[in-house]
Formats: sequence, structure tokens, C-alpha cells
Amino acid sequence: MSKVLVAYFSCSGNTKELAEKISEIVNGDLYEIKPTSPYTSEDLDWTNSESRSSIEMNNKSFRPEIVDDLESINNYDTVYLGFPIWWYQAPTIINTFLEKYDFAEKKIVPFATSGSSGMGDTNKYLINSCPGANLVEGKRFGNVSLEKLKNWINNV
Repeated sequence: MSKVLVAYFSCSGNTKELAEKISEIVNGDLYEIKPTSPYTSEDLDWTNSESRSSIEMNNKSFRPEIVDDLESINNYDTVYLGFPIWWYQAPTIINTFLEKYDFAEKKIVPFATSGSSGMGDTNKYLINSCPGANLVEGKRFGNVSLEKLKNWINNV
């Protein structure tokens, strides 16, 4: 029997709320990707080129440190991976998470939250962080009904 992990990074709570819904639908384990140094509202100010998030996203090799409390990825065949869209892609903390574990032969299903930005180049910047994984095309959500969410999950 396949086990499912729903891993997510959330600053404002939107991605967390979506991850909780997905976890309930797929009966998956929930795991929060937490930075060792939490982001402040100043860190997240995308209009400030000197903000932490702007600096991280302008340097694709930047890897924010994460709190590591996931025992093993070996128990999971499918990983739903959630994050907010930053600069039309996943925040680099998602690369940190992917590079910390061996996702070879696992299915990774990205999902994202954003007011209006799409997934952009997300998979292009994630694929090298999870060699051997089946990284499928993800989906960005705004407000979504449970029915539409279930539909998406059933078609992944």
C-alpha cells in the first residue's frame, strides 16, 4: 500500500490551509517545511530588493536552512509538495527540502498558492534538486472548492 506525504512551506497560512485539505483528501501524513530562521514580514517584502526573500530568489543557489524533523522519506511513494509562488517559482527553501532527501522513484506533485501568479518556471528550478524523481506538472490555487481539489487530485 502506497503512503502519501503532504509537505509544505507556508508563511501566511494559505499554503498550510491548502496542505491540510489535501492531506485529508489523500489520507496523507502532513509535514511542515520550517526554516531555522522564520521569515518576518520585512523578509517577505518583494518590493524591497534588499529583503531576505528577494536576495534568496535572486540567487538560485541559495539554500535556506530548514528544521529537520522528518524521520525518513523512504516510507512514501507520493509526495504532494506545497509552497507559495515567489517570483513565478517555488521559494529556494523547497530546493533545500528536496536536496535533503532521496526522492528517486517517488512521485512529486507540486501545488502552490498565489493571488494571481502561475507556476511559471517552478519545475525547471526544482528538477535538479530531486534526481530520479517523477516530478509532475503542478498546479497553482487561489480559493478552491473541495470538489475541484478532489478532481485535481484524482487526475494527477
